[in-house]
Amino acid sequence: NETIGWHPEHVKHGRFGKWLENNVDWALSRDRYWGTPLPIWECTAAGCEGRFCAGSVEELRERLHGGEIPEDLHRPYIDEVVLDCERCGGTMRRVDSVIDTWYDSGAMPFAQFHYPFENEAEFERRFPADYICEAQDQTRGWFYSLLAESTLLFDTTSFRNCVCLGLILDPEGQKMSKSRGNVVDPWEVIEAHGADAFRWYYLTAQEPWAGYRFSVETVGESVRQFLLTLWNTYSFWVLYANAEGLTLADFAGEDDDAALTDLDRWALSRLQATVATVTERLEGFDATQAGRAIAAYVEELSNWYVRLSRRRFWEGDAAAFRTLRRCLLTVAELLAPFTPFLAEEIYRNLAGGSAAEFGPLPDSVHLRDFPSVAPARRDPELEEAMAAVRLTVELGRAARAQAKAKVRQPLRRAVIVANEAEREAIAGLGAEIVRAELNVKELDFVSDESALVSYEAKPNYRALGPRFGKRMPQVAAAVAALDPAHVAAVMAAGGEVGIAIDGKDHRLGPEEITLALQPLDGYEVEAEAGHAVALQLELDEELRREGLAREIVHAVQNARKAAGLAITDRIELGLGGDPELLAAAREHEAYLAGEVLATELAIGDGRGGAEAKIDGRQLLISVSRV
Repeated sequence: NETIGWHPEHVKHGRFGKWLENNVDWALSRDRYWGTPLPIWECTAAGCEGRFCAGSVEELRERLHGGEIPEDLHRPYIDEVVLDCERCGGTMRRVDSVIDTWYDSGAMPFAQFHYPFENEAEFERRFPADYICEAQDQTRGWFYSLLAESTLLFDTTSFRNCVCLGLILDPEGQKMSKSRGNVVDPWEVIEAHGADAFRWYYLTAQEPWAGYRFSVETVGESVRQFLLTLWNTYSFWVLYANAEGLTLADFAGEDDDAALTDLDRWALSRLQATVATVTERLEGFDATQAGRAIAAYVEELSNWYVRLSRRRFWEGDAAAFRTLRRCLLTVAELLAPFTPFLAEEIYRNLAGGSAAEFGPLPDSVHLRDFPSVAPARRDPELEEAMAAVRLTVELGRAARAQAKAKVRQPLRRAVIVANEAEREAIAGLGAEIVRAELNVKELDFVSDESALVSYEAKPNYRALGPRFGKRMPQVAAAVAALDPAHVAAVMAAGGEVGIAIDGKDHRLGPEEITLALQPLDGYEVEAEAGHAVALQLELDEELRREGLAREIVHAVQNARKAAGLAITDRIELGLGGDPELLAAAREHEAYLAGEVLATELAIGDGRGGAEAKIDGRQLLISVSRV
């Protein structure tokens, strides 16, 4: 048992180990009308205690007392076999018992090859098994029978690793049973969401030994959270490749690494990091964390790489197309054991021809080798720098959401709290990304969040109440009199501040004082673990009109979609309605026409088209394909 890799680890010395410690002799015989016979014959002569245990059909045949050995050796047929007793010359008949079926299960490693009578080389090549997998209740069943028999026969275990599964429960945590009426027909789930979704849920929802609270809805959630994200990313590539008129022949030959942007290199580096993580997790029999690593990468690919690269795809950037194709093909290879049908669909559509990185591509992803890490593609420093950029964007988005500032409304300024390394990363790698994603005109940097906020110190009543009791009003007044900025600095360093109550000094630690952050007037701040982003919320007329222009673009894009236009269709555009909206459209006419592919733009004439509302103002839109 000590040589077996148990998953989870606690089973080794817990459930299974304790079973072994309290083990008793295994009574192999069972009284059944059918089964594997106990191969023991006893003499029927009075007073003779002759017994014979047959080790093979040949041994039976040598002792046979007339008749034939039946082809089916199970009971009741084997009971017809009569042997000669070597002790007294009498007749021997088989005992009535059959062997416990758990013995049959434990004999599987050698019985499947008819070893030791044949296939010796094949048995030795496959024994012991790399791993087995069954529910935890098999500690007293199959797990034990396998180990007991292999130990007795070969003085070793018959499996190197064992993955133990928990039970599948209903949404309320009850065991599924027909009597309760809470059993789910798996075919209903497959018909509703597909076999891949079913597999993905079980592999990634939680560690398999923890059990599952299962419902059809939970499988649907796994579709929405991951499978649709992947499919939409793949569909994005296909849509723009078709719009560009690309064929897979365009992706043959060597990739031009010199054409890669920092964003491309980041996506490829994160891909290699994901391959390494997935490989490590799978080799450790942790399919759950392996699958989650794939899902995390697909999220990065979709909501960061593709999001920031849309214009490049629209402009036909070859490096962007090659990078995303390479990422999707490798993701398909990683997913092959998890979602075989989806992986095959993506692979077959993207793998026609050959790319130097992949070599000659076979017809199926399931004929590919599992991906291996390409160290030359890893760039940890780039990943770290991009992580700083992403955190900045996430904090800025959160600040915008907290302030209820519309995403399409440009703001004047974002102030970023960052150390020197992060500042260099953002300024050198992602300044334009941050400006575009946060929709701000200017970026400023500070080294301390105190430049963005003021503090208010308050006592933690739950922590201080038992200590000071009725004197808490005095404590509250003393804490309120402290310099909040000084308290913040001391608390950040893990120190204590002093207050005086009734002429006595008392020290208060970080857990006893609560610091409330108050953004400076006109700003919204979001902070996390020493990082912070502040957005200046005040709008001037220039920003406001640009925001209206962006809203107009959004409304026109919706009108294009409603009209069934393709993404490449050029249009004639007419706009009418509210004078302020039309003034914003005139001011940003070139931007507006370029974004919506308008070859002609008539501002003041939107009759006969769609209607939209922007900040309560009416916008009339007419679009026609050129």
